[in-house]
Amino acid sequence: MDAISEFLQPYKGIVSAAAGFATIAQFFSGAFVCNDIRKAGSAEKFPFLPFIGGTVFGVLGLQYGVILRDETMIPVNLVGLALNIMYVCFFYLYTPPHLKNNIWFQTGIGGACSAAVVAYVQWEDEDLVETRFGLILTALMVYLVSAPLLDLGTIVRNKSVEGLPFAIILSGTVVSFLWLLHGFIIHNAIMVMQNLFFFVLSAFQLSLFAIYPSKPPQSNAANPQVAKKQQ
Repeated sequence: MDAISEFLQPYKGIVSAAAGFATIAQFFSGAFVCNDIRKAGSAEKFPFLPFIGGTVFGVLGLQYGVILRDETMIPVNLVGLALNIMYVCFFYLYTPPHLKNNIWFQTGIGGACSAAVVAYVQWEDEDLVETRFGLILTALMVYLVSAPLLDLGTIVRNKSVEGLPFAIILSGTVVSFLWLLHGFIIHNAIMVMQNLFFFVLSAFQLSLFAIYPSKPPQSNAANPQVAKKQQ
């Protein structure tokens, strides 16, 4: 770790600036997913978790910025929170009527979790809250990054990555890599381990797009021309 840190020291300013810029840019990746939803005409095959999770993380990230009195984290998370709220509203508009109750349920769970954690911050000892709140954020990030893998069985069966948020996964891979480098530079072992995990997991999800197409292959029954040729 020391050797890597020493090698990266001359690029400290560049890496830090790139990590900050990429994090802000990542917030806009949801717009590409929204565009895919618009093209599909429905959000039925798209996961809602990245949007509601991003909203929850925006609330908690903003709270963490307040705890740290970080003048950079506060405005960045305000932007992220505002964008994710818009994404949630957009997703809801394109959700079929029979699934809207599920969206309300997930939104309620996210809101309740956010409120509970923010309330915990007000109660916790000031000397402990920074570390413990950081662990809570880490656990949330692990869940958000790994959640798409819950559909891995479906992806393999359908031989398609349809519904996976490519833009969000790609941006997450880039952002986690930059923060991994930043962790090496500042000799922060926790940051290195966190972002190494996120980077490997995101890169694995990204590799699925190289293995499977974005649309499931058509069966012979659904494609008369193919069936005719095979006869």
